[in-house]
Amino acid sequence: MTVLNLEQARAIISAGFAAAAAAEMQPLAILVLDAGGHPLAFEREDGASFGRFDIARGKAHGALSFGLGSRSLNAMAEARPFFVAAATAAVGGYLVPVPGGVLIQNSAGETLGAVGVSGDNSDNDEQAAVAGIEAAGLVAVTG
Repeated sequence: MTVLNLEQARAIISAGFAAAAAAEMQPLAILVLDAGGHPLAFEREDGASFGRFDIARGKAHGALSFGLGSRSLNAMAEARPFFVAAATAAVGGYLVPVPGGVLIQNSAGETLGAVGVSGDNSDNDEQAAVAGIEAAGLVAVTG
């Protein structure tokens, strides 16, 4: 299995911030987790609140825990709220089922990690995550 490295994680964050600036988004926080759910890199723009790390972590960790983007977790939460509430407890509370948690894969379809973005509306958070992942030459999985 290919491993996500620090250089790639930093490239994802940099490109995510650039995409957010171009779209005039609110200040973001971007977290990159490796395939084991460990933080690889994190940055918070000036003006992003301190709680954004925890939200970004919940989005990325939830995506990794279920093997799908947090947009799909949002649909699951609407359809099966009791299951998602129980699953949130099962994964230590690190599950935020709204868009902005995106799986990172290589071209062979191997999951290398996940990105969590928080700071703007959830659709924009997801847009910044996808832009960062794709700019790093990797594949973004939102669903």
